[in-house]
Amino acid sequence: MDVVTQQWHPDPEPIETNDTAAVGIGTGLWAIALVALLIFRPAPENTWWIWTCLTGVGFGLLGMWIVSRPRRS
Repeated sequence: MDVVTQQWHPDPEPIETNDTAAVGIGTGLWAIALVALLIFRPAPENTWWIWTCLTGVGFGLLGMWIVSRPRRS
């Protein structure tokens, strides 16, 4: 049997990103959707959309707090 040998390549360097900005943009989009739903009230059976947007904003704020903390490494 032939054993397939793979040539080893070093891992690429990590990409520098602005995680706080990425989470902030997502949180802002949830907030815009929430405002739109509060203005154009959905049908009574679709009020869960409002709660979904509130949850998105809440988790987004939590995410911004988490990614902005200094790392302990």
